[in-house]
Amino acid sequence: MSENNSSSDVALTQEQSDKYWEDGFLFPLTIFSKEEVAERRAELERIEREWLDADLPLPLNTYKRVNAHLVMPLAASVAMDPRVLDVVEGVLGPDIMIWSAEFFIKEPQTAHTVGMHQDLTYWGMGETPDQVTAWIALSPATVESGCMDFVRASHKNPILPHNDTYSDTNLLSRGQEVAVDVDEEDKTHIELAPGQMSLHHGLTIHGSGPNQSDDRRIGLAIRYLNPNAKQLVAERDYALLVRGQDSQSNFVHVDPPTELFSADALALYERVRSDQSKALAEGAKGSVPLYAST
Repeated sequence: MSENNSSSDVALTQEQSDKYWEDGFLFPLTIFSKEEVAERRAELERIEREWLDADLPLPLNTYKRVNAHLVMPLAASVAMDPRVLDVVEGVLGPDIMIWSAEFFIKEPQTAHTVGMHQDLTYWGMGETPDQVTAWIALSPATVESGCMDFVRASHKNPILPHNDTYSDTNLLSRGQEVAVDVDEEDKTHIELAPGQMSLHHGLTIHGSGPNQSDDRRIGLAIRYLNPNAKQLVAERDYALLVRGQDSQSNFVHVDPPTELFSADALALYERVRSDQSKALAEGAKGSVPLYAST
């Protein structure tokens, strides 16, 4: 690992919190044991095997990649784990909501990448500081396997212009990339062992390279908000309150799923997807099937 923020204690120290706000990211934070994360990976891969050809309204990959916490108890349980929330509280404070959870998976020896970008460009929430993404490794995230790269202190920029490339090898919904050149020497490689987590700010420029290893690179990205965040583009937006109180009521509250792909959860998923698509697909020059309502 190239940084020394590794921690066996879950809650952030003041020094770690300060470093997050200075750099726009923090890693590695050890959350789950090797045994725990192996169980979670095995559960995900069992779901992939058993549900790949199921008669779901949308492709299984869509449910993994968009709002997995609404239809997959696995994603919700990881996102709601008190150890994860203890870390997030060190950034957002005691009132915490889950806005989305997404599995980012790169198969071994594949060319898929994530273009360098800023998350907040596409969330419809402006440049709010009231958010943080926790990225949890379910398999080794190394330079070889295509770990994330962060640009230190880039969160101190505003939202920068982005281009939609619609590249077949870019895992983002429209192949989006920030319209500035990022030198290799400006990138910090976010290497994580299974069970470790990184945090990053929604304005931090980041992306990742291809997986040239012989194992899958599996990560769960969880987007957390505090109640001060507000949707500025879509008419409605949704969040799962997991700690503290929501004194602002800027988001419609949702519940976590109790079983895989239940009828109620699928109906909620489609409602959320339809309402959020206005923000997530805003400004796209072409269609964005990942966020298009049915």
